[in-house]
Amino acid sequence: MNSINRRSVLLAGIGAAGAGALAACSSGSGNSGSDALVNPSGSAVAAAEKKRRSTGRTRNVTLTAARAALDLGGGIMADSWAFSGRTPGKELRLSVGDTLAAELSNQLPDKTTTSIHWHGIALRSDMDGVPPATQAAVRPGSNFTYRFIADAPGTYFFHPHVGVQLDRGLYAPLIVEDSKEPLAYDDEWVVVLDDWVDGVTGTPDEVFAELKQGMGGMDMGGMDMGGSSPSPSSSSGDMGDMGGMDMSSMSMNGGTSDTASASPSASGGMSMKFMLMGAESRLLGGDAGDVNYPYHLVNGRVPADPDIYTGKPGKRVRLRIINAGGDTAYRVALGGHQLTITHTDGFPVRHQQVDALLIGMGERYDVLVTLADGVFPLVALAEGKDASGMALVRTGPGGAPKPTVRPKELDGMIMAASQLTAADDVRLDSKKADRVHRIELTGSMGKYDWGINGKRFDMNNPTANPILVKQGERVRLDFVNKTTMWHPMHLHGHTYQLGTDGPRKDTTIVLPKKTVSVFFDADNPGQWMMHCHNAYHGESGMMALVAYRA
Repeated sequence: MNSINRRSVLLAGIGAAGAGALAACSSGSGNSGSDALVNPSGSAVAAAEKKRRSTGRTRNVTLTAARAALDLGGGIMADSWAFSGRTPGKELRLSVGDTLAAELSNQLPDKTTTSIHWHGIALRSDMDGVPPATQAAVRPGSNFTYRFIADAPGTYFFHPHVGVQLDRGLYAPLIVEDSKEPLAYDDEWVVVLDDWVDGVTGTPDEVFAELKQGMGGMDMGGMDMGGSSPSPSSSSGDMGDMGGMDMSSMSMNGGTSDTASASPSASGGMSMKFMLMGAESRLLGGDAGDVNYPYHLVNGRVPADPDIYTGKPGKRVRLRIINAGGDTAYRVALGGHQLTITHTDGFPVRHQQVDALLIGMGERYDVLVTLADGVFPLVALAEGKDASGMALVRTGPGGAPKPTVRPKELDGMIMAASQLTAADDVRLDSKKADRVHRIELTGSMGKYDWGINGKRFDMNNPTANPILVKQGERVRLDFVNKTTMWHPMHLHGHTYQLGTDGPRKDTTIVLPKKTVSVFFDADNPGQWMMHCHNAYHGESGMMALVAYRA
């Protein structure tokens, strides 16, 4: 069968979920400053926590955030920050209903504050780890204990929510096991994907400093770099069709510099060390990403010295795949195998067999695979970036494939979340929405002014323009992407459903110039961030506060 045609059909609907969404009886962003909001530590939050099913067991852990020399394999060392000296950090595994008591010890250098966000967990608001909205940032040399009941099974992870610390080594998987697990399999393999720059070619803060300069002042021979929309025939995103040009040494005024750096070049412009040009993906609607990463990791290892899963032919393995990256979507395939998607973002879907899947930052997928005999590459192709990460599955003798291997499955049947259907037992009941919010995703590479509804989130005044909801409401969010770049939109404290029967998720890809409608029940009172999970877009301002009325 023609794989291109199959792929085109499967991906035609990505970004357009919810086209037949139900009408609602109210609309608008509801940003009246007169509304009293539920306090993240208030009585409503405590009451909701008491309703969570609990086993009575508590898992106590200490997570030390500190500077670390990380071995990425192949002789590559990175001077970064990590939990307890490794990346990914040590996996945390709980059972549904267990209480996690995780003490964060901040030993980071340079008077750096930090926090931990428990990505995807519908937990109590004051444990969500988002300074300044739900807690004060944890000061260096200080400790803070996160305590909450994890009452939903699934594949999750945790990471900081301060600045662009997400793009360092401070992350780890969090697996909540189902005591009544319905899937049958022989083993599990947790697979964490990441794009890596820290301590190799620079730091995330240096990357962000360069990106914030924007492209508005760049003279590209008369081309408009101000971030205006491309013509209908263009699929390139904000920058226009750059034709794969290598921009690594071009300065912001069109000159060149002998050494790429984030400082002003000799010709007076801002040189480009970290900004990636020409990253194009049809699957992502054009511009694939902003950052030029030297490495893409699978379980903390480079392709030249990969992580290896050892198993036996015929065994059925559950892969829990987590994209912990800062700026990269990955197309994931296991050479010589098909994958059966069973879950996304922790919630079950109707099983779907595919050759490859597309996973944005912050998304997670669970897949089942029956292992063949031999040595096989698990490849995470950095979508649109002409680079990849790789791990190996070994069930028999044979040599390892080359680090640059591209299994044919990467060009077979590719699936993204918008093509999946929620399992019957987790699908939301059919109900008219009580409230609709239009969430316009705004900004451009030209000014690097990413925002929501035309506003950049103000960390100094987080409740300035809240998106208001009320406990008990069915809420519809219409993510309207007005930009020419894709955005993985993440909502804290809740899962939403894509359209009327799509998968339950907390992070979803919104393609450029597309609208995605999602529904959720306002059943977890507090104050919750909603933001683009591109670390640099979010920090630039593409965030908003979803707040419950008191």
